[in-house]
Amino acid sequence: MAEILDLDAEVLHTYLSDVTAWLEELAGDQPPRWILDLGSGTGTGTFALLERFGEANVTVLDISPQMLHHLRNKACALGVDERVHAVQADLDAAWPALDTVDLVWAALSLHHMADPDHILAEVFNVLRPGGLVAISEMDFFPRFLPDEVGLGRPGLEARIHAALNGGPAYDVSAHLSRAGFTLEAKRPFVIDLRRPLPAATGRYAQVSLRGLRGRLDGLMNADDLATLDILIDSDGSDGVLRRDDLTVRTTRTLWVAKRP
Repeated sequence: MAEILDLDAEVLHTYLSDVTAWLEELAGDQPPRWILDLGSGTGTGTFALLERFGEANVTVLDISPQMLHHLRNKACALGVDERVHAVQADLDAAWPALDTVDLVWAALSLHHMADPDHILAEVFNVLRPGGLVAISEMDFFPRFLPDEVGLGRPGLEARIHAALNGGPAYDVSAHLSRAGFTLEAKRPFVIDLRRPLPAATGRYAQVSLRGLRGRLDGLMNADDLATLDILIDSDGSDGVLRRDDLTVRTTRTLWVAKRP
């Protein structure tokens, strides 16, 4: 998990820059000085926000001590360790005591929570009046392969996603409203990366597709699974590590709401 999160940050750096630039616009003449990152993982959002808001400090909350250790090491390597305050916490349980913050960031984490309404009630309490909460969710899992990939039958990746059938995209608007927030904006960010791609793209595709492969037994035919195994495991030109025709395509939606 730590590797896929780090790869996500590296490959989607342009997207993260666009998101934080938009948040800077919405913050106007009150840039955040204290930020709270919920379910921070390895710090993808943390470090993008610190880069954008040069005077800010970030408190990161995550249930995993391993993730927080990884994040602290990255903060030291980047020279921002004094601006990062790591707290281990189960967000579905009682929250630790926190100081008031100006911005709360939750990236691809709210849908993992047992009770999103409880989470956002806690966010409301810790956020200053007029402060912003920014929540991003993935509309669909990233796609990497050309449409023609498939053993005698094009469209392998489309069949993978149809087999897993994640259902409709997660929407947090109603949760925000019930918690007392005023929705300021909802914006989809379309990610469509083409050549030249970041150097880590092949590994990003490999790790991502390997994660999907573990859920596909019994859901796809043997030829499709064999083709996917070659794509993931081959060190040759037919494996994703060496293919020169990869892309990265997905959409992430960002909700930004204000505490009245």
